[in-house]
Amino acid sequence: MYPVTEELLHFGLTRQEANLYLTLLSHGELSGYEAAKLTGISRSNTYNALAGLVEKGAAYSMEENVVRYTAVPFREFSGNVIRRLQQKQESLLPRLPQRKTETQGYITIRGTQQIMDKLVNLILETRQRLYISVPADILTLVEPLLKQQIAEEKKVVILSDLPAPLPGAVCYTTRKGAGQIRLIVDSIKVLTGRISDGEDAACLFSLNRNLVDIFKEMLKNEITLIEMGKDI
Repeated sequence: MYPVTEELLHFGLTRQEANLYLTLLSHGELSGYEAAKLTGISRSNTYNALAGLVEKGAAYSMEENVVRYTAVPFREFSGNVIRRLQQKQESLLPRLPQRKTETQGYITIRGTQQIMDKLVNLILETRQRLYISVPADILTLVEPLLKQQIAEEKKVVILSDLPAPLPGAVCYTTRKGAGQIRLIVDSIKVLTGRISDGEDAACLFSLNRNLVDIFKEMLKNEITLIEMGKDI
């Protein structure tokens, strides 16, 4: 898990702004001088960062004899950021050029976060059926999304070493290598590879029909072996 300061960067704050925001949350109303003293940030940088917090909606300034600053509650601040981004998304979507056709080639996706993002989006894109083969830790992360697909009456087949079955899904218990994932969506999309904490995290994504058919057959064979009691 990333430090709180690093997580705040995702909401448009710089590191100095994030440090000052946390300081304001902890100490309440502060002047620029007090904030600089508490954080160890130079006074000039502190005043610039506080102004940035106000501009970005993360803090309010209180005009008194000495200007003081107070943090906007995080739920309110983050909600505003997310809402504005959603509004930007809705505004941009109809104005962006549309891709003519999706590539039928092989796309390599690198990085744990990028792979998880693709995994999540593929699950959400499911129209009819989904086959997912992942270890328990990854299954736990995407379980709410799988429940959503089940609630929408889509077929979900799970192969995992998680002992507890997911109600509404067809579940097979089998050994899974650490970080190894395989996903087939609607018999037209496949994602396969390995998630790891290091630089080796890489997955292959493709719409190539031949590759999809190969992985469908591999999954069928794996399921057959599990049903025969020959776990692999």
